[in-house]
Amino acid sequence: MVENSKDGLDIPAWDVALASLIRDVCREKGEALTIADFSLLAREHAIRFDDIMETVFALCIHGQWRYCGADGHARPITQDEVNRLYVDRRLYEKDLREYDGSWSPLNA
Repeated sequence: MVENSKDGLDIPAWDVALASLIRDVCREKGEALTIADFSLLAREHAIRFDDIMETVFALCIHGQWRYCGADGHARPITQDEVNRLYVDRRLYEKDLREYDGSWSPLNA
């Protein structure tokens, strides 16, 4: 999924490098990722947690990944929902307490 910029160039709707990294981590782990996994990944690679989560949310919104709640049922993520999560233009782990499920790519 790409978005067009003013000059007509296609721009991905998410950070492609982060998307590749989290896909690789998910593949290596062999199971869906949790907020704790993303937090650890951020610390290990000196990446801002909210940059990783912004990418994960964008992947979900654009149908590349899915979020399943703790009950195991897939739950859609909307841009409005993501916008409400941001406080002071940043996203912190404590802001995502309600996301106690897991995240995985749809086309592994």
